[in-house]
Amino acid sequence: MNSIFITVRSGSTRLPNKALLKINEKTTIEYLIDRVKNSQLANSIILCTTILPEDDKLCEIAKSNNIKYYRGSIKDKLERWKGACEKYNVDFFITADGDDIFCEPELIDLAIDQYKNTNADFIKTDEVVCGAFTFGIKYKALKKVCEIKDTEDTEMMWVYFTDTGLFDVEKLKNIPKEYKRKDIRMTLDYKDDFNFFKHIIEYFDGNKFGLRDILSYIDDNPEVSKINYYLEQNWSENQNNNIKLILKDEK
Repeated sequence: MNSIFITVRSGSTRLPNKALLKINEKTTIEYLIDRVKNSQLANSIILCTTILPEDDKLCEIAKSNNIKYYRGSIKDKLERWKGACEKYNVDFFITADGDDIFCEPELIDLAIDQYKNTNADFIKTDEVVCGAFTFGIKYKALKKVCEIKDTEDTEMMWVYFTDTGLFDVEKLKNIPKEYKRKDIRMTLDYKDDFNFFKHIIEYFDGNKFGLRDILSYIDDNPEVSKINYYLEQNWSENQNNNIKLILKDEK
């Protein structure tokens, strides 16, 4: 079975409780849930969060939106994903980060279809709009990573798949050319990121919209991308500075 894992927790220092912030009386995490429900190929959607009491609300949101949830490690999201795979018998999943509320279901389906054709361990891309797609991961590869890593700090987890030489890593294929943009930021980490999402959502005013619609609107109104794009470099540098590859000593 394949699935979409919505990876989210309440703890956040730069923008507290960002998953529960509301736009038009709806939480940001619910916008992501609604968006990934448009996937045509995912068998299920599972919200992956922690065992902390502060994340009870996220589980309530999952239940009220008719999706599954899993509660696991507070810090180690790899172990959290592993537990979710084992509980729900998931062979392959796409991780939709809770910050990426405009994650594009068309790209999710491309990754699921690619996995079905190639049986890749890990699918990634650095070509698309920031926040439109994260990773596709095979459970068997994830299980191996959990065996070889020697840390619970797995926020920047991709290096365990890409830099160990142990896995079949593929780039996402057949990406529509209009999605290959690096001049737009669609991830929720700071106040102006929230302002960006709020502006887009209020513009479409309850109407269904996808990534193509967002890009078309921004191309017609380039000032919109300026709301938060200035944050991209610092955000990217912060991520790179926190990348760690810590493996168990095999001796």
